[in-house]
Amino acid sequence: MVTIDINCDMGESFGNWTMGRDAEVMPYITSANIAGGYHAGDPHVLRKTVALADKNDVALGIHPGFPDKIGFGRRQIDVTPQEVSDYVTYQLGALIGFAKATDLDVQHVKPHGAMYSLLSQSPEHARAVMEAVLDVDPSLIYLATDMHIYEVTEEYDELTAVFEGYVDLRYNPDRSLIVEKQLTPKPTDEVTDRFVQIATEGTVEAANGETIDVPAESICIHGDGPNAVELLEAIHDAADEHGINIAAPSA
Repeated sequence: MVTIDINCDMGESFGNWTMGRDAEVMPYITSANIAGGYHAGDPHVLRKTVALADKNDVALGIHPGFPDKIGFGRRQIDVTPQEVSDYVTYQLGALIGFAKATDLDVQHVKPHGAMYSLLSQSPEHARAVMEAVLDVDPSLIYLATDMHIYEVTEEYDELTAVFEGYVDLRYNPDRSLIVEKQLTPKPTDEVTDRFVQIATEGTVEAANGETIDVPAESICIHGDGPNAVELLEAIHDAADEHGINIAAPSA
């Protein structure tokens, strides 16, 4: 039986401002990428999100971003490899602290937004982050969307990398994602077809109709999408129909 993980960005609210529908989405996912307080989130949201993940048996991961809440971590910042390494270590430490207080372990690391873009363009910055992850905990899994980053992870024998795909976004022929400024409702049949194709064949149909390789062991869905819960329910139905097991990855 094919097994695939469903991950989602979580804990991106802060103060009196709410982002996403975490409580509704959490029961349908297996891995949570939790904001570490830089691009989004705060200590109270972090604690509550860890508790919510624990209640739903969802694996914990840090979703580190640049310290830029106004830009939601999507604006590029000129930083050295050491600086980006420190950003990741700091935010990872915050999640580990709250996880330990709840007697839980952290499973994975998935950089956010502009930080992720930087790592895909600069192997030097990517290596700095991967070495930071290994220094903190060699058992952590690195979630990689970009093949350039995935190839850098292969330089480290002790680092477990899991390639992820997206089912609520379309792909360009070069495997880059067609990102929307504002998420729109997605047809459930389109999303479930993409999910089944990625899970069973490791491919997806690009926007131009070309079939491209997406060898994903985890799929990401945006929890703040207008019909995210409906899509997740449909994905679980499709998984049952096609004999696909949904579970968090293991190192």
